[in-house]
Amino acid sequence: MGLPQLVSALFWAAVLALGLGLAKRATLWRQGRRAAVNWADLLQVPKRYFVDLHDVVAKEPFVARAHVFTAGGGLAALALVGLNYGLGLYSRVLDVALLLAGLAMLVGTAMMAQRRRQAPTRLSKGPWQRLPYSLMLFAAAAVAIGLLGAQAATWLAALVAAAFALGAAELALGIGLGGPMKHAVAGLIHLGLHPRPERFAPAVPTGQAIGASALRRTPLPKVPQPQTVARGGASARVIPIRAERPMGVRRPRDFAWNKLLSFDACVQCGKCEAACPAKAAGQPLNPKKLIQDMVVGMAGGSDAAYAGSPYPGQAVGQHQGAPDQAIVPGLVGAETLWSCTTCRACVQACPMLIEHVDTVVDIRRGLTLNDGVVPNKGAEALTNLRETDTIGGHPLSARANWAVDLNVPTLRPHASSGDSTDWLLLIGEGGFDMRYQRTLRALVKTLKHAGVQVALLGEAETDCGDLARRLGDEAGFQRLAQQLIDTLKQHRFARIVTADPHVLHTVKNEYPALGASFEVWHHSQLLADLLDNGRLKAAPGQRLPSVTYHDPCYLGRYNREVQAPRDALKAIGIQLTEMGMHAQAARCCGGGGGAPWTDIPGETRIPDLRMADARATGAQVVAVACPQCTAMLEGVVGPRPEVLDIAELVARAVEVA
Repeated sequence: MGLPQLVSALFWAAVLALGLGLAKRATLWRQGRRAAVNWADLLQVPKRYFVDLHDVVAKEPFVARAHVFTAGGGLAALALVGLNYGLGLYSRVLDVALLLAGLAMLVGTAMMAQRRRQAPTRLSKGPWQRLPYSLMLFAAAAVAIGLLGAQAATWLAALVAAAFALGAAELALGIGLGGPMKHAVAGLIHLGLHPRPERFAPAVPTGQAIGASALRRTPLPKVPQPQTVARGGASARVIPIRAERPMGVRRPRDFAWNKLLSFDACVQCGKCEAACPAKAAGQPLNPKKLIQDMVVGMAGGSDAAYAGSPYPGQAVGQHQGAPDQAIVPGLVGAETLWSCTTCRACVQACPMLIEHVDTVVDIRRGLTLNDGVVPNKGAEALTNLRETDTIGGHPLSARANWAVDLNVPTLRPHASSGDSTDWLLLIGEGGFDMRYQRTLRALVKTLKHAGVQVALLGEAETDCGDLARRLGDEAGFQRLAQQLIDTLKQHRFARIVTADPHVLHTVKNEYPALGASFEVWHHSQLLADLLDNGRLKAAPGQRLPSVTYHDPCYLGRYNREVQAPRDALKAIGIQLTEMGMHAQAARCCGGGGGAPWTDIPGETRIPDLRMADARATGAQVVAVACPQCTAMLEGVVGPRPEVLDIAELVARAVEVA
């Protein structure tokens, strides 16, 4: 049998093995719940691969080029082998094309091998170390086939065919056996049938403002409202939900099937773990390990074969699971889930667009709604929300006490009073914090100085539900959200402004799923607009401090607003010294996702890491734009820059504070 016949036979054997392997993985994915998908979106894979992944992949040009050569050359080589040898055409023109494709792939695999010799610690090892050389065998075989065609001697034909078979086996058998190359097929299908298809169809935010760009949708997926709520227990426990089926995710098979598929798309590059603030602080969370644990749970078995970085402080090989077994504690420890700040740094860093945060919150929902246990002060916060509609258990009448001398009108329901306002200021939980009250006072004074008509809801303002949702209490979120929606609909206003990015995100981006859409601006957007159109002007002759700006995750990453705060500071004459991690790549302050309430210990604190970033700039002031960022960064002990909200800096500059 000559080389062409050998290659033809091996090609069809590889196709068969690939089909069997894919069928085996698909059987695992189909264990999950049904999911509504648009199969026509598979046609969007090329666009999503080349366009939507560009921002992530382009951050490492060498790796991007290596992948282009390897994947592009490999796909071309496979197609040409199938066309020329699988179909028996045996064309020398196609052999030349195969030679070029093999050479391209050979260059890419050599680059991959070089990187593996100097691999960053975030990369998984084990089978991934072998992968460049397995693919190199395939590339070399493709080059040899293209050069030799039917002219190869019998012994040489056998050697080339063996190299081709070994390289093809990495892809064909690796899929079914769970090898590294399963990501190639699973990843492409995942891009087409993504659990969040809206990520690929950017929508203009309702409250478009200064610097606002197209927003990739980031609201948490809504789950059905539970039918009944059981009686509550002690204050240390959250009221469990009793529904026809478990709420949230308790077992791997409780995930939607395309979510299980997304776990197989992971390339174990570790970009998520490098971006994770909890891992950097030594808390027991590593997003990559979490996703790989979900793969283990989907297939059944132990994490002993995992060859990447572990959860800080936890050895590999201690976790095991199965599709029908509880995720916590056998597969993942509860403290791992409660360490997450929901900052989405991992999601933004992922080249395969895997939704780590959704995974965490889904499992939290399973714990909170079914088992009723949230650690530390998280349960107390949820109890307070149920009993008082505030996180801290404060009387609603105290939310606006800080404004008693500012003559800010309290908006009454329009049906009974006819009241209306241009801007409704939603205060959020920061209104009960004495430190953040200074920010709110500065903001209101500045807005009044600019002639902005602004009003409050007073004691009618209840919590927006952000914390309840992030802690997994979906029932509590939907109750709080519907309550505030009903209140807002009773009042007449043109737009909402808030100094709290968590309120901004929840009301603007998550309430539409409940049938309510409002135009919501962040206060930095409004201040930048007022400064830009001349309604606010910085007083001359002021001595300005050196400033660095900390981007809140729920403003910069979730809502892609990084320019307005900088425009506002620039307009009052401040030149920023940027931290190394800034804008959409900013490090989290540690205040999101309920982390200050669940309070999982690590080797250090996330705000200490962020303040170290600020100190490194030499700035005198850290400008912030979020009450949680203010609280977390001001909690850092020792010498540090002063922490001031943008509203305070603008107020000082226009001499109204």
